[in-house]
Amino acid sequence: MADTTAQVPLTEDDGATTVWTSRGGPRRSTRTWRLWSSATIVLAVVLAVLVVPPLVHLDEQAVDLAAKLQPPSWERPFGTDDVGRDLLLRCIYGLRVSLLVGLVAALVATVIGTAVGTAAAVFGGWVDRLVMRFVDAFASVPHLLLGIFIVAMFRPGVWPVVFSVALTHWLSTARIVRSEVLSLRSRPYIDAAVSGGASRRRVAVRHLLPGVLPQAGLAAVLMVPHAIWHESALSFLGLGLPTHQASLGTLVQTARSSLLAGDWWPTLFPGLFVIIPTLAIAGLAGVWREHLNPRRRSELML
Repeated sequence: MADTTAQVPLTEDDGATTVWTSRGGPRRSTRTWRLWSSATIVLAVVLAVLVVPPLVHLDEQAVDLAAKLQPPSWERPFGTDDVGRDLLLRCIYGLRVSLLVGLVAALVATVIGTAVGTAAAVFGGWVDRLVMRFVDAFASVPHLLLGIFIVAMFRPGVWPVVFSVALTHWLSTARIVRSEVLSLRSRPYIDAAVSGGASRRRVAVRHLLPGVLPQAGLAAVLMVPHAIWHESALSFLGLGLPTHQASLGTLVQTARSSLLAGDWWPTLFPGLFVIIPTLAIAGLAGVWREHLNPRRRSELML
């Protein structure tokens, strides 16, 4: 088989040519495979949470004690839980709730972080220093500990978890947006707008915000898996959603006793529903990040 690896001559020393073997081709193939596999999984997840509940007219809360803890079979591919509920249906409903929490929390956190980071960079001076010191102080508290404190002040439910995740995950977005705005402020077209008499508000809205939206969008996508893991951790600790409401965290939490008894499927399948979709979303975000930063991509391909 012919070798298709590109060879590029770099320097000549005493008649000898130094050859640099490029690995760009295999890396591009890996990136393409990662893109399509991640997109396929995300599409399958979206179709499952949107299509399955309306089409399958079954109650995911229906209890059948005669069928409790049945192992996976053709009739029930994921088996049943400790009260006889179909585990596949429960996982799909749980994934829908976890995705709702992750998407809404990521959106709210991105809006807060973008507003704070843009304001700090636009005003600069003591405002910038004060805001960033507040961000550093807020970030010094562990996310999970702060989330537990916030959720404990409300009744268990979806929106307290959304509120908790959003308030603990906007800090990284604020730092990213501030850094990007500071970089944009040195561009010639910003100097031209200021010299032309544009106010700070107009410069921020018309020139700076459109420039940071791709980075803010990437931060939001990267935040979705983190938010899902955060919700699962809170629900596993019994502080997120009520135990009767299906979410991936509550499913894993209620399956602990079954795992100790040797029944592995009530824990395995909800765990896979946490891991696989979040890794797929993170894979799409990684491809997007390489597209936004071609210099980093070229460095990785050397």
